[in-house]
Amino acid sequence: MTMAMLNDRIRTTLEQLGTECPLEEIVDLCPDVTWNQVFLAIDHLSRTGQVRVRLDTNRTYWVQISPRGEHECLRSSHVDSDIFEHELSASSVCTHTH
Repeated sequence: MTMAMLNDRIRTTLEQLGTECPLEEIVDLCPDVTWNQVFLAIDHLSRTGQVRVRLDTNRTYWVQISPRGEHECLRSSHVDSDIFEHELSASSVCTHTH
C-alpha cells in the first residue's frame, strides 16, 4: 500500500467514524494496516491539518478529522513542525489572510 493510499484509508475511516477516537481504536478499525503505518499516516495527516491529535491526562492519543477547509489554511500558511502535534487548532496555526 502506498503512503497516499494509506493516508486515504485512515482519513476515510475517521470520516466514517465521525467522532474523536483513541489512536488504538484506529488500529483496531484497520486490521490490514500495522500500528506503525497508522502512526505514520496520522502524523502526516496531522502535519497537513487533515486531522487533530490530542493527548489526554491518561496519556491516550485521541484523533479526530479536522473540519473541511482547515487543512487548506495550514498548507497555505507553510507551517513546518519537527515534532508530532499533540493538538492542532486552526486559530493558533492559521494567522495569515487570504
